[in-house]
Parts: sequence; C-alpha cells; structure tokens
Amino acid sequence: MDLARLNDRGLILVGCGRMGGALLKGWLNRGLDPAAVYVIDPAAPAWLAERGIRANGATPPNPAVLVLAVKPQMMGDVLPALQAAAEGADTLILSVAAGVTLERFGRAFPGAPIVRAMPNTPAAIGQGISAIIGNDRATAAPMDLAQALMAAVGRVVRLQDESQMDAVTAVSGSGPAYVFHLIEALARAGEAEGLPPSLALDLARATVAGAGALAVAGDEDPAVLRANVTSPGGTTAAGLAVLMDDRSGLPDLIRRTVAAAAARSRELGQ
Repeated sequence: MDLARLNDRGLILVGCGRMGGALLKGWLNRGLDPAAVYVIDPAAPAWLAERGIRANGATPPNPAVLVLAVKPQMMGDVLPALQAAAEGADTLILSVAAGVTLERFGRAFPGAPIVRAMPNTPAAIGQGISAIIGNDRATAAPMDLAQALMAAVGRVVRLQDESQMDAVTAVSGSGPAYVFHLIEALARAGEAEGLPPSLALDLARATVAGAGALAVAGDEDPAVLRANVTSPGGTTAAGLAVLMDDRSGLPDLIRRTVAAAAARSRELGQ
C-alpha cells in the first residue's frame, strides 16, 4: 500500500458502517495516518474522534482515494454530492457497493480510474475475501493500490470481466449469511435430538468453523474431505443421503439461493 501517497494526499471514506469501519481499521493497522482520513457519514461512530479522524468536515481537493462504502440504494443521492470531492484525474474511486456498475460510476467521475470491489463480512476480523475489477482507466498502478487497500481485510482476487461480479456477490458477498443460517439450522436440529440449546450452538459453531479452516488449510478438494469423513453405512452417510438428494437436497437449494442473490445484484445495477 502506497502509504506515502495516501498520507500526503488523503483518503476520503464515504460510509463508516460495518464494512467501511472494518476497512478503515485495517488501513490504520497497516500504518495509514489517521490525520490523512476524511470520513463522510451522518452517523459517524464515536471511535473516529478517539482516533483523531475527521468526520463530516472539509475534504482535500485532490485525494489519493475516494472510497464508497454506502448501500447501493443510496448512490443516487451520494454520487452528485461527491463529484467535486474527486476532481483529480488520478484520484482512485474504489466502491464496495453491491450491484452499482463501473459505467454508472464513470458517468459521475469521468476520466477517473474506478475499481469495484466485493468484500464480505469476515473482513471484520481480517478473514474476508474480496474480488476486484477496474474500468479502462484503472491501469496497473490504481489496480495495485485497490488490491493493497482491500488486502488489509483479507484475500483479494481479480476478475476478468465485470459480468462476474454478480456471481461473486451471490457466492462470497452474501455467502457468510448462508453459513450463519447453516449454524442456526444445525443447532436447532441438535436441540430437536435432545441437546441443550447452548451446547447445540457451541457444537454447530465449532464444527462449521473447524471444517471451514480445514478446507482452507489443505489443498484437497472438498469432495475428498467429505469422503474422508464418510464411512460406508455409517452415520455421516445416512445424513448425507438426505443432504445430497437430487430433488430435495442442499445442491439444488444452494443453486437457487445463489441465483436469487445474483439476480438481485443485477437488479441493483439497473
């Protein structure tokens, strides 16, 4: 991350909620000077002042980066007010808003390098994964800067085409909510089999967290890891017979879940 450039010219963060706040904390932990940060958020959290970060005041005329971390439904109101804040031709526009296209940002910031990013909520603990894609003006330097900024909260992958972003949004952007619901469902199923609620929840949380860590730590295909747990005629095989049913099992349900989320992402881009 080009800290000298950021500290010299400043970074404007629009929106400091869960994702904007997680990103900002990651940048500060990597050495960004709090005095170089300018936050625009009518509900700016109290910790900003405690860290010496300015909020809702004057912004630098030619910042190094303008980060858009507001909900896509707010872009119509936000973008016109920000055009004067990023008049420099080399100000990087970095958006983490779902569905809002590069073309739409290009109308608001003509000539600027623009990068769309889709992080996810594990960014709050530095365990996120983000996908990025840039417009034609986002050459090597701005893409590298965008990647460095997103790497402060986890892994970063680059897309080949913006059309892939809706699928990314549906899989990794929305995916943590699916996993949290799996934990809820697994805990409730344990309760139904006689476990105390607190114990069922502990087991479900640890099982999902441990299985996820194992899937990431190794280089084996998830199908191989699944097979390693499954003894013929055993308890896991009995459970998987239900979960993997062609008509009522998890694969079709997940397919429809991701398709619905991707369709909504496309709608938000209209």
